[in-house]
Amino acid sequence: MTHAGLLSALAALLALAACRPAETRSLVADARADQAAPPPARPAPDPVTASRRTAIVEATARVAPSVVSIHVTSRRRVQSQLAPWDFFFLPRPREETVEGFGTGFVLRADGTIVTNQHVVADAERITVSLGDGAELEARLLGEDPTTDVAVLRVARTGLPVPPLGRSGDLMTGEWVVALGNPYTYLLGNAEPTVTAGVVSATGRNILPTREQTGLYFDMIQTDAAINPGNSGGPLVNALGEVVGMNSSILSSTGASVGLGFAIPIERVVRVAGEIIRTGAVRRAWTGLDVAGPEAMREWKSQGGVVVRRVAPDGPAARAGLRDGTVLVEANGRRLRNFLDWEAVKLDLRPGDPVSLTVRRGAGTATVRIVTGDLPSVTATRVSVLRGIELVTVTPGVRAERNLRTERGALVIRIAPEIAGQTGLAEGDVIIGMNRTQVSSAEQVASLLNAVRPGEAFRLYFERQGQLAFTDLSFR
Repeated sequence: MTHAGLLSALAALLALAACRPAETRSLVADARADQAAPPPARPAPDPVTASRRTAIVEATARVAPSVVSIHVTSRRRVQSQLAPWDFFFLPRPREETVEGFGTGFVLRADGTIVTNQHVVADAERITVSLGDGAELEARLLGEDPTTDVAVLRVARTGLPVPPLGRSGDLMTGEWVVALGNPYTYLLGNAEPTVTAGVVSATGRNILPTREQTGLYFDMIQTDAAINPGNSGGPLVNALGEVVGMNSSILSSTGASVGLGFAIPIERVVRVAGEIIRTGAVRRAWTGLDVAGPEAMREWKSQGGVVVRRVAPDGPAARAGLRDGTVLVEANGRRLRNFLDWEAVKLDLRPGDPVSLTVRRGAGTATVRIVTGDLPSVTATRVSVLRGIELVTVTPGVRAERNLRTERGALVIRIAPEIAGQTGLAEGDVIIGMNRTQVSSAEQVASLLNAVRPGEAFRLYFERQGQLAFTDLSFR
């Protein structure tokens, strides 16, 4: 190669080397342009901010959308009691409109809501306020005063349903949250109020009183504040699961003093399911009564609960139980007093078996009872006075209702307006009319059919073991 050729080749190499850095920079830039920009660096979380979102906050957020406010309108008689000389079909006493408030929560997305029965008792109109602010008319599907559970239905689907837990898994001392709507009409919105506390105890039985229509057995006790208007709201564990329905408090002031009680969620679901399916709740009958409050202090010396009465031909009698038998356990539950026995019965369905441990001499034995329907439920009903249903008192009915009288006609149902006009009430037993002793529901119907317009007559009846009477007249 000539000197000139070498110089030409060297110039070409230098030119190629000079252009490579530019090409390299261009390729890198193009590659970077094809990649997404890296996210900005996140600041380290503030420990204080993170600590604010506690288990209670999470549990509340999980359940709060399913909590509703309930507004009830009812009518109340100003004249609360009729004198014995008031007459049938006289003008009604003056009435006034009464408003009440409570809480409920969604059980099913189809608009099914549960609350306490005492919240909607005697309601003429029920309005439900949802979490989104919507107000809907509610229909009462059914109610059970014994367990204090009622079921409502609103015309809305897709409602948020809270997760359900197990009350049997609760531990004394663990955190719980009570959601409700106390004094909703004063606070101005339907957002539930949240109070927190712990499970103070489980399996609590509250001694019944005359003013108390429900039976509060196996209750969850909590010190989470439960105030007027909270009734029917959910009690929630730290996992955000509903474990009970807030229902009652023990207080000398009417406000929360840290003694609140909730119905176990299993009972709420069972009762609500029966109401949805049939409109009512069937009670199981064991055919025996046990010693009451007077024997509560004697259970240690007796070793259990003493049977006071066994109904002839009832489930207990067929199992061989007799008056004076001492019950030690029922379905694995220790029986210390009559409240423990009532708690076992409350969650039984007709046909359910009960395994009883009874004292036999120095030892114990196991007896099995198969429960049945209440005799008053299966008895033939007789309608009188366009709003009263009667059944004849039989040995079974007498044992079921703990009646003193051995014969008569039990008032099994009475319309509210007829109750106000006659002075009679559900549970009364008509035992006589004028000078005639009554032995059956059919006899009462026959005697009433024979009364002429304008003719006065007197009905004698038993109420809570006491004899009473009312004077009436047909127009």
